Amino acid sequence: MEIIEPPRGPRQRRLDVLERLDRETDVWVATAGPEGLPCLVALWFAWDGECLWLSTRLTNPTGRNLRDGGRARLAFGDTRDVVLIDGDVTTYQGGEVPAGAVEAFTGRTGWDPRRDGAAYAFFRVRPREVQAWREERELRGRHVMREGVWVA
Repeated sequence: MEIIEPPRGPRQRRLDVLERLDRETDVWVATAGPEGLPCLVALWFAWDGECLWLSTRLTNPTGRNLRDGGRARLAFGDTRDVVLIDGDVTTYQGGEVPAGAVEAFTGRTGWDPRRDGAAYAFFRVRPREVQAWREERELRGRHVMREGVWVA
């Protein structure tokens, strides 16, 4: 296969990431426990224009790692269209969850985790670093957000 399209610039990559955040429903969530044991699961999410909102039980490794570690790496795509998001995590339980976040999550997924018990929490992931690339030819310039600021 011959690749003839030129690499995307930072502005187009940012637009493609934002479109993906609006379109996708599932995201891979990578966390680590205190001993460094990695955990990788797919979760539903909602994007509010600034942060991603996830929900899972605090009684499972992902929930504990999100709460206790305060960081996560989120991933979309395969090797031909990758988006990696490194973010800071804030945990919300029960009535602490902002109404807009619950509405966005429920509207996107059709599920309100609060109805399934107190073990469920919401996690706000605020992106700090975002990388986007399509195959090796776009590795250069893959950072479209650094320190919470879009590059373009």
